[in-house]
Parts: sequence; structure tokens; C-alpha cells
Amino acid sequence: MPEIPTQARVAVIGGGPAGLMAAEVLSQGGVAVDLYDAMPSVGRKFLLAGKGGMNITHAEPALAFGQRYGARAGQVAPWLALFGAQAVRDWIHGLGVDTFVGTSGRVFPTDMKAAPLLRAWLHRLREGGVRFHMRHRWLGWNGAALRFATPDGEREATFDAVILALGGASWARLGSDGAWVPLLQERAVPVAPLAPSNCGFDTDWSAHFSSRHAGAPLTTVAVTALGADGAPHKRQGQFVITAGGVEGSLIYALSAGLREQIAANGSATIWLDLAPDFSADKVFDEVTRPRGSRSMSSHLQSRLGIKGVKSGLLRECLSAAEFGDPARLAQALKMLPVVLQRARPIDEAISSAGGVRFDALDANAMLRAVPGVFAAGEMIDWEAPTGGYLLTACFASGRAAGLGALEWLTRN
Repeated sequence: MPEIPTQARVAVIGGGPAGLMAAEVLSQGGVAVDLYDAMPSVGRKFLLAGKGGMNITHAEPALAFGQRYGARAGQVAPWLALFGAQAVRDWIHGLGVDTFVGTSGRVFPTDMKAAPLLRAWLHRLREGGVRFHMRHRWLGWNGAALRFATPDGEREATFDAVILALGGASWARLGSDGAWVPLLQERAVPVAPLAPSNCGFDTDWSAHFSSRHAGAPLTTVAVTALGADGAPHKRQGQFVITAGGVEGSLIYALSAGLREQIAANGSATIWLDLAPDFSADKVFDEVTRPRGSRSMSSHLQSRLGIKGVKSGLLRECLSAAEFGDPARLAQALKMLPVVLQRARPIDEAISSAGGVRFDALDANAMLRAVPGVFAAGEMIDWEAPTGGYLLTACFASGRAAGLGALEWLTRN
């Protein structure tokens, strides 16, 4: 392979996991790397994600892991082949951070914290010669030069290659605001509209229900929803009732399909199994069991443990006649329909869908319309559920873009 020019300089724009990984690959490849970020420090969303326990990746088999990327599984597969879940763990161990696999299969640093990992990583990058430029917001191009807004006014710089790792449009206060979209569209780069992913939804609860149950968790529940393939999918887990809807891990896992249904039909329906530990026959037997002078609510609590927010949901979603019909009530306990009206705003979402379309990139993650400019991370049109899948693909795409830039530099 031809050698990279000794004076080659590459700019990485974006200091999240994808950008930092690209910078590492580039610096190890022998080029000078300047990393720019609009915020005062790098990795802000990464640190926030680790606030409740830094979920790095997932230990499930590779085939199942790859399927978590849904309609983009085929496009993400080359990234994961290059830097999959085990490679992520090995890389973290190389930073001096041990990991463990939780009961759910999720992988965490042993101390559950993001900050020590980020500190070790930044130390490695600085030792490798990466130069960091904070509070530098990318404004696009002036000819071949990159434009940046800085505390000292606008600045320009020219590089041999550029890697864009600017994130999506969730959590704008941490730097991911989607402001890059028109800058790329001006260069004829196809961009799919950004949309919320891993998000909550509005259901327009009644004031009575909302005032009594907002913030209440449903810790033993299953949800059935139609997937992108049009088939029903059932998952058990947890979610939370909000003042105007639903949110939480179980809802996030289904959010891509729900979002698409709302876009197509104006609303989406999920069906709640409020008694997932009991069969439908068992529920029917208990609901129709003679209850004497007890109210139906007391009967449900005694026989099936239905109380609190679950009892409230039945009253919210069923008419008085339906609640008073034992057969209909038993059916509703296993398949209670809840209509979702809207996804919550993108800035509240954990991540975003949409972004630079895959057909706008060549096999090395370079923008076909802008030679020498590569893309990585969440700004590309893919999405994944929480559980380590988002972070793994960000790492892997950053690595792919870094290697793609190194290859391009050897040929130009």
C-alpha cells in the first residue's frame, strides 16, 4: 500500500464516540489530527448516557445483535464486522477499564461510570498527538476551506481530508442539533429527514388519569405492537406513564415502528398485557370467579394483583359497560388497546433516525458528492434500540470512516 503523505492533516468535526474513534484510527495511522467541537468539552452526550450506568455494548450472539438495526442491518453489518461487540470490549480493556455482563446481557464498565473511560481515552488521544479545538462550531465551507465560528471570531482551515461526526438532532443542549443538515444539502448530499428515535409518545390521557398516575412505573407488563414488517411483536419489560403519554425502555424498543405507523396513519395502537405472568385462560377464570360483595376493583387486586396504575388504565381505556362485562374485562387485561397520537419532540429523544443516506456514501463512508469528506455516527441514516447497540455502531462507524480516510489519503 502506498504511504500516506507525511504532512497529511485531517479534521474530525464532532467530539462524540464516532468522532473520537475516527481520531484514534487516524492518529494511529500517522496523520495529524485536529478535532473540532462546538461545545466546551467533548463527549457530553456520552457522559450523560452513562449517568445511570454506562451501557457500552451487548453480549448477545452476533446474528441477533446485527438484527437490532432493523431496516439498516445490512448497511451496518460491515461496520460491526470491522468492530463488533467483542472488539469494543477488548478496546475498552486496552484503556485499562474492566467490563462485566449484566443479567440482561448488557455490558458495563465494572464501576458503571463513563467518566473514567472517557478520561483514559482522551489521554490516549492526546498522547497520540490529536489536537482538540473546543467551542468551534462548523459553519460549512468557503471553497475548500472549513469555516468555524469561534470565541475569537470566524476562522478558516484547510485539510487533506475531513470526517464529519456531528450526531443527530436529539439533546441539542449537548451539541447534537442537526444544524449540519442544510450545510450538506447545499453540497447535494441526500439527507433523510431527522426524526425522534428511542422516544416517548403522547396519548392524550384524561386529566383525571394524568393527575393520579403521571410518573407511575409499570414494572410487570408486556406490549404488543405492529413492527415495520406489519407483523405483531410482543415484548415484556417496563415503561412509565407520563402526564401526557408513555415513555421508558419498553416503549423505546418499539419506537421505530410506532413512529412510522403514526406517520402513515395518523396514530398507532399498542396493546398492553397487564398480567403477563398469567395465561389468558387463568385471567378469564379469575375475573369470572364469584366475588360476592367485593367490587370488581378489589376482586382484581385480590386475584390478579391489578391495582394502582394498572387499575387506572383499565378505567381510562374501557367504557363503564366494558369494565362491567367480565369477558371483555378479562380480554382487556391481556390486550388493552392504547392509542398513541404523536412521538415526543426530537430534542427529548435519546437518539434520532434519518440523516445522511447510505447511498450518499461509498464503501469507505466517503460522501460521493464531496470527495475527501467522510461521515460517521448518528448523523448517518440508521437507528437502534438502547442496550449498547447505539454506542457500538457509533464506535464502529467512526472506525470505518477513519480507515476509509486513511485509504483515501494513500491514493490522493
